[in-house]
Amino acid sequence: MDQALINRIVEAALLAANQPLPLAQLHALFPEDAPAPPGSVEAALEQLAAACADRGVELVEVASGFRYQVKADVHAWVARLWTERKTRYTRATWKRWP
Repeated sequence: MDQALINRIVEAALLAANQPLPLAQLHALFPEDAPAPPGSVEAALEQLAAACADRGVELVEVASGFRYQVKADVHAWVARLWTERKTRYTRATWKRWP
C-alpha cells in the first residue's frame, strides 16, 4: 500500500469521525492481513499536519487522539456558525416569577 493512499485513508477517517481518533484506532483502520507499513500512519499524520500550514484548519493531537480543528486566526468568523440558542422558558416557569 502506498503512502498517498494511507494519507487519504487517515485524512478521511479524521474528517468523518465525530471525536478525536487515537493512534491505535487509526492503525485499526487497516486489516490485520494487510496492515499499514510500520510508521506509515505516523508519517501520514505528520504530512497532513504540514499540509494545513496555509489552511484554516490544523491537525492537532489532544489527550484523546488526533482531530482537525479551526485555527485561532479564523475562529471568530467560523464561530458564527455555532450560534447559541436563546433559552426558552415554559409558561409554568413564567408563572412562578412575581
